[in-house]
Amino acid sequence: MNRVTAHFRSKFLAGILAAIPLGITIFVVVYVDAFTQRILPLRYPFAGIAVGLVLIYFLGVFVTSLVGRQVLRLFDRVLGRLPGLRDFYRTWKQVVVTPDVNLGVFARVVLIPDESGRVRLLGFTSGRPVPGSSDTLCVFVPNSPNPIVGRLYFVPQAECRFLNVPTREALKCVVSGGNFVPEGIGASLPRTGP
Repeated sequence: MNRVTAHFRSKFLAGILAAIPLGITIFVVVYVDAFTQRILPLRYPFAGIAVGLVLIYFLGVFVTSLVGRQVLRLFDRVLGRLPGLRDFYRTWKQVVVTPDVNLGVFARVVLIPDESGRVRLLGFTSGRPVPGSSDTLCVFVPNSPNPIVGRLYFVPQAECRFLNVPTREALKCVVSGGNFVPEGIGASLPRTGP
């Protein structure tokens, strides 16, 4: 009975993880189409999607211009100072905007030992030593499947095993609850037994 329960539990979890991005995509497509259809009287179904894509393109042109960059900096400053939204905005900005740049806590992917030393935890670090301790790194270990919440560890650099895994891939592993594990993680785990 445990095997059947475990099978259904794992398949159900895999289905949920597949349904979430699919559901969000369908919701965004339908919402953009309905919103555009309300503003502009378009006669064809899903013509609002084409209009939405064109508007996103022009938004991209605007935000890459000199004026657009100034407007984005203003919004960034305002959102970065709003109590309540400030921490949420900064975290998601790091996850979405700077995961592959050597900035912020999500710059590098590491494995660190847990308290027992037998298990490894997947974490993220800037790779820069903590001020005042040249051999200690600040490592954020996110909860699964919600990578915004987690624990912060101060780990000796010698105990950090840096992985050659892109941050986005490591975040997929965390969000999927281990259903997706990049190759670089398994190859970096310590070998046990003969």
